[in-house]
Amino acid sequence: MLQSKTRWNIKRCNQQEVDTLTKELQITPLVAQLLVNRGLNTIDSVKSFLFLDTLKFHDPYLLKDMDKAVQRIKAAIANQENILIFGDYDADGVSSTTVLMEALTRLGANVDFYIPNRFSEGYGPNEGAFRFAKENGTDLIITVDTGISALHEAKVANELGMDYIVTDHHEPGPELPQALAIIHPKLPDSAYPCKDLAGVGVAFKLAHALLGELPEDLLEIAAIGTIADLVPLKDENRLIAARGIQQLRKTNRPGLRALFKKASIELNTINEESVGFGIGPRINAAGRLGDADPAVELLMTKENDVAEFIAEEIDSLNKERQAIVAEIAKEAIKQVEEKYPIETNSVIVVGDYGWNPGVIGIVASKLVEKYYRPTIVLSYDHEKGVAKGSARSINGFDLYHNLSTCRDILPHFGGHPMAAGMTLKLDDVDELRTRLNVLANEVLSEEDLIPVTDIDASITLEEASIDSIMEMEKLAPFGMGNPKPRVLLENLTVDTMKRIGADGSHLKMLLTDRENSLDGVGFGMGDYCDEVSSNAKVSVIGELSINEWNNRRKPQIFLQDLSVDHWQLFDIRGNKKLSQLLETVPVDQTKLIVFNEKDAGKFSVSPYQLSVVSDEEAATAEDLTGCNVVLVDMPPNEQLLTRLFEGKQPNRIYTHFYQNQEHFFSTLPTRDHFKWMYALLLKKGPFDIKRHSEDIAKHKGWSRDTVDFICQVFFELGFVTMENGLISVNRGAAKKDISDAPSFISKQKQIKLENELLYSSYKQLYDRIQSYLGSDDKELKEETNSWI
Repeated sequence: MLQSKTRWNIKRCNQQEVDTLTKELQITPLVAQLLVNRGLNTIDSVKSFLFLDTLKFHDPYLLKDMDKAVQRIKAAIANQENILIFGDYDADGVSSTTVLMEALTRLGANVDFYIPNRFSEGYGPNEGAFRFAKENGTDLIITVDTGISALHEAKVANELGMDYIVTDHHEPGPELPQALAIIHPKLPDSAYPCKDLAGVGVAFKLAHALLGELPEDLLEIAAIGTIADLVPLKDENRLIAARGIQQLRKTNRPGLRALFKKASIELNTINEESVGFGIGPRINAAGRLGDADPAVELLMTKENDVAEFIAEEIDSLNKERQAIVAEIAKEAIKQVEEKYPIETNSVIVVGDYGWNPGVIGIVASKLVEKYYRPTIVLSYDHEKGVAKGSARSINGFDLYHNLSTCRDILPHFGGHPMAAGMTLKLDDVDELRTRLNVLANEVLSEEDLIPVTDIDASITLEEASIDSIMEMEKLAPFGMGNPKPRVLLENLTVDTMKRIGADGSHLKMLLTDRENSLDGVGFGMGDYCDEVSSNAKVSVIGELSINEWNNRRKPQIFLQDLSVDHWQLFDIRGNKKLSQLLETVPVDQTKLIVFNEKDAGKFSVSPYQLSVVSDEEAATAEDLTGCNVVLVDMPPNEQLLTRLFEGKQPNRIYTHFYQNQEHFFSTLPTRDHFKWMYALLLKKGPFDIKRHSEDIAKHKGWSRDTVDFICQVFFELGFVTMENGLISVNRGAAKKDISDAPSFISKQKQIKLENELLYSSYKQLYDRIQSYLGSDDKELKEETNSWI
């Protein structure tokens, strides 16, 4: 067997709805199922989802306070007042700042922007920045992608005589800031249809209202923040992302073109993955390691040389960011393993001095990926005595809600159910860890702490066709709330499997079902080559795509996980070095079985568990359920194997069957051997067999074991007597056949067993061990017969 790394949750849907969509819209059942699983189960909802050209943006004035905000901003423009856009330092904040800066500039506003420094000022509006703005003549502050939790700063703005407008999308708290207008889709009394706008989505709606028409050219900027901030790509977010990607493919912005070049992205290939993994991280890098201002300047510049210079700077920062993340993640993992093991911590809270606060959110995501626990990573500031943190969560644990219960020790925090940021006193870190673990233990079960992979559909290889994959692309752009379809393919044969990549860390396999085949590629899955046997029936999950190479197009699947639901046989007979075999066998749940006690000391097996099974009682008592079993040496008889495996359920069996080079002869002596030896005994009379057996063996070209065996057979049949090493012929012995001797019978069985275990085919060996296990899996047996 091979357990999947996550729990596979196959989405079930109403088959009647699938059939209706398939018939009415002339789409494949697979795509119909994907749509129903996304809650799109009517003809109208599917049409509006698939045919984006027919969709329209919502009226921006449906957002509460939009009229107040537009009226005040236009008055400020008319009066030539100084407007300051206060943004955030991530990709959403940078995009939001850019969108509103460009909209106000077109309207002739006296406008500038301010993004706080993550290190010296921290997240969100702050009193120092507001006082600085007032000293520089600011009359109106407009926040983008921030501000909903800044209660004190709103009061400061009012006290300083500056009007204050908040545009944000983060979770609003129980108390709202005192502002002239708050534009936020999630306000309790908001009637806006799309509740999940990113910060840039809210800024875009304000720009739309101010300009009096949809700013099509700003969609490419809005798409970057929307995709990078991981908001659900449904409703208006989907429209922003899709239309924005179309704009990005033909953008004339020098900054974006320069950034695409640095990320090795061709304009005509841009999609949501290009933005999410290529552009977003680079824009984020500026604010993570320093000031985010250059990122805004990059998006707004009209000069090619300026764009290339800033793009180079940002790309270098991104590479530096990657190295810093790797180092902090290494240190964080060490903390978890040594101080806060997941066995006793349902929530991980780690931190240290010197950890860059700009990247700890990425580190938190990596820890969630590794341990599947809600995680907070903190950067400690010794001088100020505070810790700044970023948190990421898992399904079932609402970060914002649970952090809200700790407001007394969290003077500053904000975020979403799945992500949050905070500041607290160093002295309160342990208390926060304790409280969150208590809360998590109340709501999270053991099963909740096992990662879940949602699967959109279980399909056959025949359904994994180029036409189906092309039709699935109509569901793009993919992202949160509209994930790239993940499919399950069950009980397939592995035709070929090999490691690929310079270091062999990746996997390539060909999956078949007799009639159809599909290439599979698994990045970072190279080790599966040692965990899937040649006759295994595998089930895999992953994302389908089309591989184009040399003008040929073939369907393929990018593998994410796989499993084998039956025991597996790994045949390594003839491999003389057990140490080489063990390099491919996991230590956990592995038992090494040695049948001959004298062989136990011949191998270095630490840290593996080794059991000596020299009799039937020990064989029966050996618990192999869920184990990987390594048969180190040859059993002396078949009954030991029967007792060892009878009625048990091991995961894997590795057959090594070591034999000493000087092992007891592997063929039976012939009758001529016996005749010659008997004649010698008659001729010589009584003699010391211990003393002369070596000479006899050397003379005849036999082994000494052969001589001893023949003498033992003679003794058992009464042909000779043996006493103190002296052997004498018993001339009055009755005639008997040598095949009646117990030693001869035992040796016959042993040689037969050796031949059947050592020299049988893989299929014969598999069937034999299957018979020991006592499982009557006819279907598997039939399949095995067809594979080999």
